[in-house]
Amino acid sequence: MDNTPDNTEKKLIHFPDAKAHMLFWPIVVVGVVADLWTKSAVFQWLETLPHKEYVFIDGFFAFIIRLNHGAAFSIASGKTTMLVMFSVIAFVAVIGIFFFSGIKQRLMQVGLAMFTAGILGNLYDRVKEGAVRDFIDVTIPLIDYRWPTFNIADSLLCIAVVLMMIANFKSSASQKPAHQQK
Repeated sequence: MDNTPDNTEKKLIHFPDAKAHMLFWPIVVVGVVADLWTKSAVFQWLETLPHKEYVFIDGFFAFIIRLNHGAAFSIASGKTTMLVMFSVIAFVAVIGIFFFSGIKQRLMQVGLAMFTAGILGNLYDRVKEGAVRDFIDVTIPLIDYRWPTFNIADSLLCIAVVLMMIANFKSSASQKPAHQQK
C-alpha cells in the first residue's frame, strides 16, 4: 500500500471561504435585526392606535397586530415546544450545510443566510413571546383573498427558498454535458 499523499483525492469536508463568511454573517445579522426591530416598532406603534391597525391602501395593505401560535398558515397551532425544537433543528441543519457542504455558489450562500435569519427571528419570538409576532396584512381584492399575516422573517424564509431553488436549477443546468446544453 502506498502511503504517499494523493493531491487529487477529494476532501470530505469543504469549509466556506472568507468571502462566504463576509456574505453570510452580515445578511444573518441584518436580517435578524430588521425582523426583530420592525416587530417591536410596529407593535409598539399599533398599540397606540384606536383600532390597533394602520391601513396603507384600503382593502389591500395594512399593518395589524397578530400573534401566530403555530407555524406557516398557523399549522401546528399551540405546539410551541415542538415548533421551537423544529426551529433549532432547522437552524443547526442550515449552519451545518453552510459550514460543511462546500457550497460555492454565492446565490445559495445568500439563500442560506436569509433562511438562517428567518429561522432566528421567528425562533426568538417563539421562545420569548410564546408566539410569532406578525403584522403585514395583504388582501388580494381581485379574488377576495386575505393572505395570512406575516413578518420580515417570514419574507426572508420565502425569498431564501426561491433563491436556493434558482441556485439549484442554475447548478443543475451547468452540470449537463455540453451536447445537452442548448
